[in-house]
Amino acid sequence: MICPRKCGVDRVGDLGYCRAGDRLKVNTCSLHFGEEPVISGNRGSGTIFFSHCSLRCVFCQNYRISDSGYGKELGVDDLARSMLGLQSQGAHNINLVTPSHFTHMIRDSLVMARKQGLVIPVLWNSSAYELRETLETLEGLVDIYLPDFKYFSSAMARKYSGAADYPDVAKSAIREMFRQVGHLKLDKDGIAYRGVMIRILILPDDANSIHETLEWIDMNLGNRTYISLMGQYYPTHLASKHHEIDRCISSEEYESARRELESFGFENGFVQDVGSDNSQTPDFRE
Repeated sequence: MICPRKCGVDRVGDLGYCRAGDRLKVNTCSLHFGEEPVISGNRGSGTIFFSHCSLRCVFCQNYRISDSGYGKELGVDDLARSMLGLQSQGAHNINLVTPSHFTHMIRDSLVMARKQGLVIPVLWNSSAYELRETLETLEGLVDIYLPDFKYFSSAMARKYSGAADYPDVAKSAIREMFRQVGHLKLDKDGIAYRGVMIRILILPDDANSIHETLEWIDMNLGNRTYISLMGQYYPTHLASKHHEIDRCISSEEYESARRELESFGFENGFVQDVGSDNSQTPDFRE
């Protein structure tokens, strides 16, 4: 019951909707330099990619771990040691990627790691498809929230991610994240140490309703909010089954989204060069 699916599965001996069991499962744990500059800095983000996912995004760039479940099972203490190991390598932060379906176990690992000397910021890098009640259990343990805002339309969320309730769930989740940590704050070296930054992956044919998405953020969080406007969409996984998204976005589509960003007065955040370069997608191990 920790995610919006509320599948009610006892994951001891069975699998949830997310296909996860009762143990943590991680694919890669390493320094990552492909995040936004305020996250990766010059020493890298200590990134931990979790296997499985509670969404079914047809265009998922990480489908080898989210859908196929590539990865290795770990104990709570193993994950704590991994976090401390990344800190010892000089990571600016601990970046937990697609962690939501393991929240209860990750929370225990964070408590353990903090007691054992983890002092760098912890970043929750998620789809925003999360229950407010579950996020509340992370208060005081997570310093930075980096949610996607995937869709504003229930119809699009149902079509491409099998989650018609995504827009309402994501809005509630992002409000809770913002309540906990507020606007993104940077240290003297320009590295984020607390707050929220919202990622928006531009989809072909404005499938995620950029104007409405930015309008909601402006009205509910304000235009001081950091936005990462991502132009890296490329068709992968099952996107070929949907002809309208079976292509990269055009420079015109991205520039249109960028103009929307400017029209609302957003000045904090990041824009990208448009292209189908997927070189920053990790080489996930089977």
